[in-house]
Amino acid sequence: MDGEERQEEKRVPADDPRPEPPREPLPEECCGGGCTPCVFDRYSDALERHQESLRAWFERHPAAGPADSPD
Repeated sequence: MDGEERQEEKRVPADDPRPEPPREPLPEECCGGGCTPCVFDRYSDALERHQESLRAWFERHPAAGPADSPD
């Protein structure tokens, strides 16, 4: 563990971990049948929710640093 990782641990409480991004579906997970919603539509929605959660998390943890920012 390097100094940067240790510093990040100090900045983020264990009870408020950084939000994890959703898993992107593999191309073969789409049947190509025009489903509504498609697995890629669901992924897009989940990604938007993740980005909103991540922005809120960065507001709560400004010391996490701009290098990790979603913007």
